[in-house]
Amino acid sequence: MGGLLDVAVGYGPALSLLALTLLGALSFGARSANPVQLDEGAKSQPLVYTLDLLLPVGGLGQRTAWWWSNDSIQGLAYLLIASGWVLTTAVIAGVTRTLQKKN
Repeated sequence: MGGLLDVAVGYGPALSLLALTLLGALSFGARSANPVQLDEGAKSQPLVYTLDLLLPVGGLGQRTAWWWSNDSIQGLAYLLIASGWVLTTAVIAGVTRTLQKKN
C-alpha cells in the first residue's frame, strides 16, 4: 500500500504539472499576447510563460511582461497559478516522503 501511495503522491502531481504545462503552452501559443509595455521586455514565449505561472517561486520574466485580452485565456492563467501552488506542494511532499523512507 505504501508503494501505491508513493506513486500517487509522487508521480500524480508531477504528471499533472506536465499536462498543465502542455495545455498552457499550446493555449498561449495559439493566441496573441499583449505586451504590458510596448517595445520593452522579452519576446513572448508560451512555454516559458506557462512555467512562469506554474512555478510558485522565482520568476522567469514572462508573467509580468504579457497579458491576455481573452477572458478564458486569462482564466486559464489564474487556474495555472493556483494549480502550480497545489501541485508543487504535493510534489515536494512526495519527494520528502521518499527521502525520509531512505534514511
